[in-house]
Amino acid sequence: MAVPKRKTSKSKRDMRKSQNMKKAAPGVSICPQCHEPKLPHRVCPNCNYYDGKNVLEA
Repeated sequence: MAVPKRKTSKSKRDMRKSQNMKKAAPGVSICPQCHEPKLPHRVCPNCNYYDGKNVLEA
């Protein structure tokens, strides 16, 4: 059975795990009603529209 000769240093361990820590920025779309940036597939926080319909009462 393969056994490591030396303990993996914190630097090597963290360099290996750092690839999993990278997060992509969320995609941002433009609201067709008020032209403000919003997250896709969500109600616009500015005008409360989703799919061309007023979802929340202002």
